[in-house]
Amino acid sequence: METRSREGTRRRILDTACRLFAEFGYDEVTMRMLGAAANANIALINRYFGSKRELFAEVLAQQGRFPAVLDESDDLATSLAEYVADRLASEKDSPVLATLARSSANPEVRELARERVRTAILEPLTARLEGEDAELRASIATVVLLGSGRFRQLLGPVTPAARQEVVERLAAVFRACLT
Repeated sequence: METRSREGTRRRILDTACRLFAEFGYDEVTMRMLGAAANANIALINRYFGSKRELFAEVLAQQGRFPAVLDESDDLATSLAEYVADRLASEKDSPVLATLARSSANPEVRELARERVRTAILEPLTARLEGEDAELRASIATVVLLGSGRFRQLLGPVTPAARQEVVERLAAVFRACLT
């Protein structure tokens, strides 16, 4: 039961951190604020995560499904297009994008975000491609992925009725990037 309680407490802290970082950003969230919201003392948070920076890194690591998108299909361009189309049509903002948008002024956060994009998107995408310029092509596709998220965040959802057209056009863009 003690292990279950530890896992539950750790999960509660992580879920609370995800919500607070998305709502307020890295610089505004204090360990005291986090402890109060998660009903956990600061020493316990530090024991589970080490520091606010490490907790933030864990929040980023918990988010996103890019590796699954990159692995699930033989038609990578269409898989990426469907992922982007679904995100564009979603009524719900991405917690990662909200977190990063509110936190990107912090140099530590920029470094963590850079690392997360590299390990979660760029490297797996590069590994799927052949040829000397695989990293360049993966980088261009990553720009489209990240830009689409920012577009959705700024302008709101794309009409769901247009999904198939969005998928077709984005698939063409991704094919151009990836080949």
